[in-house]
Amino acid sequence: MLVQVPSEPSRHRVAVWRELRRFGAVPIGQGAWTAPDVPACREGAGKAKELARAGSGELLLLTTGRDDDDAARLRELFAAARADEWAEFTADCGKFTDEIAKEIAKQKFTLAELEEEEQSLDRLRRWFRAIRSKDVFGSPEAASADQSLAGCTEALDGFAALVYGEVHS
Repeated sequence: MLVQVPSEPSRHRVAVWRELRRFGAVPIGQGAWTAPDVPACREGAGKAKELARAGSGELLLLTTGRDDDDAARLRELFAAARADEWAEFTADCGKFTDEIAKEIAKQKFTLAELEEEEQSLDRLRRWFRAIRSKDVFGSPEAASADQSLAGCTEALDGFAALVYGEVHS
């Protein structure tokens, strides 16, 4: 995809970039993005094209030839972008479980703290679903991320039991 949107007002260009990232497109150069030719990406590219037009710009969709080397290289770029996202997600899961451990060590067993941690876990779940929807090739890192999210759920369940035990005693 080749994207050209005037720099002012910047909100149009930013909206296009956000949409491209939302469905998993990978930047490969100045105004150039790539994504696999799958239904979810075609739908997202169509929306990005509409956003570009709304900002007096354009988004030109290109398809690659059937050259196996090019297709393999584009798949590598896409897989690397997903691997980076899964790594960031897994790191945030680690931060979440560390935070739960810290609250347990401080014995901060309040309903307000529990609600805050539940909101954090909900954010992680939404993020997981967003990355999963872009991971059309099934990155091996997804399994580790799934386990990390399960660990977050277990940590929150344990913390909730302590909070409810404290509140009801």
